[in-house]
Amino acid sequence: MSAEEPGDYDLFVIGAGSGGVRAARIAAAHGATVAVAEEHKVGGTCVIRGCVPKKLLVYGAHFAEDLEDAAMFGWDVPEKRFDWPVLRDNVLAEVGRLEGLYEQTLGNHDVEIFHERAVLTGPDSIQLASGRTVTAGKILIATGARPFMPEVEGIEHAISSNEVFHLEKMPMRIVIAGGGYIANEFAGIFHQFGAHVVVVNRGDALLRGYDEQMRDRLLQISMTKGIEFRFNSTFDRIEKKADGALRLAMSGCDDIEADALLFATGRIPNVEGLGLDLAGVKLGAKGEIKVDANSRTNVSSIFAVGDVTDRIQLTPVAIREGHAFADSQFGDHAWHVDYDNVPNAVFSHPPIAAVGMTESEAKNKLGQVRTYTSDFRPMKNVLAGRNERSLYKLVVDAATDVVVGIHMIGPDAPEILQAAAIAVKAGLKKPDFDNTIALHPTMSEELVLMR
Repeated sequence: MSAEEPGDYDLFVIGAGSGGVRAARIAAAHGATVAVAEEHKVGGTCVIRGCVPKKLLVYGAHFAEDLEDAAMFGWDVPEKRFDWPVLRDNVLAEVGRLEGLYEQTLGNHDVEIFHERAVLTGPDSIQLASGRTVTAGKILIATGARPFMPEVEGIEHAISSNEVFHLEKMPMRIVIAGGGYIANEFAGIFHQFGAHVVVVNRGDALLRGYDEQMRDRLLQISMTKGIEFRFNSTFDRIEKKADGALRLAMSGCDDIEADALLFATGRIPNVEGLGLDLAGVKLGAKGEIKVDANSRTNVSSIFAVGDVTDRIQLTPVAIREGHAFADSQFGDHAWHVDYDNVPNAVFSHPPIAAVGMTESEAKNKLGQVRTYTSDFRPMKNVLAGRNERSLYKLVVDAATDVVVGIHMIGPDAPEILQAAAIAVKAGLKKPDFDNTIALHPTMSEELVLMR
């Protein structure tokens, strides 16, 4: 395609997840002609089979303890019964509603949507599943990632986080493979729904990359609730019995019998069959699309954002990458995504939230650090007779007094951390926290009371 032949579109986006939709919308707002191809549903992992439906399940799970605690607050709850199909169907209906809104947003910006698979046939050409070939000045790949399923005999009897939202009935015994945020989130969800939960991890620790004290506290609380853990253990074979139950042949621990097995052992970029080789796009060691700070691949006309690049696999990061790409390539100013101090959360039970460096990371990078912690029982838990304790932690650069990390585990920690992350991003110092008057009585006041 020559400079005199601009192509059918200024931008063609493959994948209508959070990053692709944002890039398409912003580029169109800048006046570009834009098309998007999506073979599944508009909205991507976050909206369809990830953070949105999962958070709705988390909300549903919280009612289990809230209904128990209500008695100490004077409420008489005569019967507590959970109906999985009601929650499942309501969540899926909400997902459907959001998908419609995403499509409406693209339509309002005159973005053309192709509900079919699209593959590259060159640096500026795309072939649709219908057989039509289109050309574009720039191509953006935003195909995301998918759950990793290991090569284990009988793996067809297991499910991933994709299928968990569609379960026909609630498994009363579930084994969850993995030690990351997805595994711990679903462990809390299924436990609150009344299932017996066993978490199997091939390593010896949960939530690698999170502050050690937060990880230890979550493990302690989870075990107290009755969630079981098997560390340094792997799956040899999965057998489905005549009654539908699963027999899991294990290494490192005793064999387990369960009604369901959920693998949450990481996510891999969706790059297969996209024609990347035909276009000459280079991949990294883990199969991710390699890009520069502008999200550009080694092919000048092809870009990629979101999980398919395996930079930071978080929805808000993909959205910002898509926005930066569109502004830089089609707008009147260029900018890069700043990956420092990205806040993150684990919607476990209770949740963990963090921003900045862990204590060990700070010691390795800065040398001398000071830490401040508050280990307390939330007021609600005290009256409810629940012994579960929260833990907040500030990590401070001893040389400059700058707060370089905040780590929290406790009720509503992610909601509190979002505001606190602004302080870390702004480089505020410990005295700035100390000089802020507490908002009492709240859990968040602990952030300004640590001495």
